[in-house]
Amino acid sequence: MSAEVCRETAEHPRLLKLSSALFYAGSSFLITVVNKTVLTSFRFPSYLFLGIGQMITTIVVLYLAKKSNTVKFPDFDRSVVLKIFPLPLLYVGNHVTGLASTKKLSLPMFTVLRKFTILMTMILEAYLLRKTFSRHVVCSVVMIVFGAMVAASSDLAFDVEAYTFILLNDAFTAASGVYTKKKLGDQSLGKYGVLFYNSLIIVLPTLLASVFTGDLHKALSFEDWRNVVFVLCFLLSCFMGFVLMYSIVLCSYYNSALTTTVVGAIKNVAVAYIGIFVGGDYMFSWINFLGLSICMSGGLAYSYLTFNSSQPPGGNAEGTEQQKILIPEDLSRKD
Repeated sequence: MSAEVCRETAEHPRLLKLSSALFYAGSSFLITVVNKTVLTSFRFPSYLFLGIGQMITTIVVLYLAKKSNTVKFPDFDRSVVLKIFPLPLLYVGNHVTGLASTKKLSLPMFTVLRKFTILMTMILEAYLLRKTFSRHVVCSVVMIVFGAMVAASSDLAFDVEAYTFILLNDAFTAASGVYTKKKLGDQSLGKYGVLFYNSLIIVLPTLLASVFTGDLHKALSFEDWRNVVFVLCFLLSCFMGFVLMYSIVLCSYYNSALTTTVVGAIKNVAVAYIGIFVGGDYMFSWINFLGLSICMSGGLAYSYLTFNSSQPPGGNAEGTEQQKILIPEDLSRKD
């Protein structure tokens, strides 16, 4: 599977790789701002309900597109569940922890701590997809994570619950990205099938969880439902949830899971620096600013290495010095 995935990634034109990456970066930036507006500015009490709205939007949009023959993906049968597992579980985990951490953290600190997703993705690609990475790529990733640690060390608004949510979100995002890349190799589902059945399988259990926890009642009792601006922001967030998921699948299809993750980090350049001047929930310190700058420098270095190379960052090009992450199978061969 990993060799086939690497070969398909290498065969895609550079323009498609770059444009899909830019599309994902723009979508990720917009939904972060919109979610922050809904959950923090309007103080909407339920990030879980917002996630359900985004899932339902994805289902409705893709179903209508399928009926109008705009997109194609297979009809549902028992085999679909086995083909797509465990993506639905990772999907809901990523949604819930992501929205929760967006609500509890300032924008700059949210973007900083999301950098740990990159290291987690690299490790998972090494274990699950049997990929190796050049020393330059590994150094750029280490630089990003180091910058995140420097920036987080000066967080004057430390919150154990918020940090727990964001680190869980990092783990879910990394696993979701790697498994999405694997599932995209299954041509029977395709990009749209992965998106549609992801949301369809998980939306009902998530809705039931919202009911039993009282989260749904809090959402429906929210006082600003008559506020036109809030409703528009809520609907925009739901639609952007679909756009974001589509952009992630598209970027993962044309690039590697690691590249998709790093693109999200590059997007955070704008989010982090804008958050310093806009939003009012950022506590400035020079250590934090230095850490942000180190993060972004590493991200830009990775982007340069990726989009100026004919080989995917997780490929096995001859003549390229590799930094291999050992996996159990490799260790067993040494005995």
